[in-house]
Amino acid sequence: MPKRRRGARSAPRRSAAGHAPFERLVARALAGIPDPFRAALAEVAIVIDDERTAQQRRDNGLGPDEMLYGLYEGVPRTEYGADWAAEPNRITLFRLPLEEDFADPAELADEVRITVIHELAHHLGIDDDRLDELGL
Repeated sequence: MPKRRRGARSAPRRSAAGHAPFERLVARALAGIPDPFRAALAEVAIVIDDERTAQQRRDNGLGPDEMLYGLYEGVPRTEYGADWAAEPNRITLFRLPLEEDFADPAELADEVRITVIHELAHHLGIDDDRLDELGL
């Protein structure tokens, strides 16, 4: 199921300041996850990529101009079973779409936090419909 779709947009702009400021926003968002949800972070890799790959686009049924802010890939906790073969669980945050859509630093920080929570919720087995009900 696609997450955080975005419509057509112009070519991505590169941040002159590099990746460090974005990485600090992600670190701050992760540090703000309350217990007991913080423990679930040990079960997922947190990855920062510039944009989604063509394969991620296809796997999530996105059109060529649709963007993602974040993506959870893995087996949600609610689907773990005795015969479960360990696969890496991963939350990927897509830096360029986030930076382009949220130029204001405070809005960017807020959206990074929301995206981290949204994707962690998928790891915990919460689907998009329930997240909408919760206001996320």
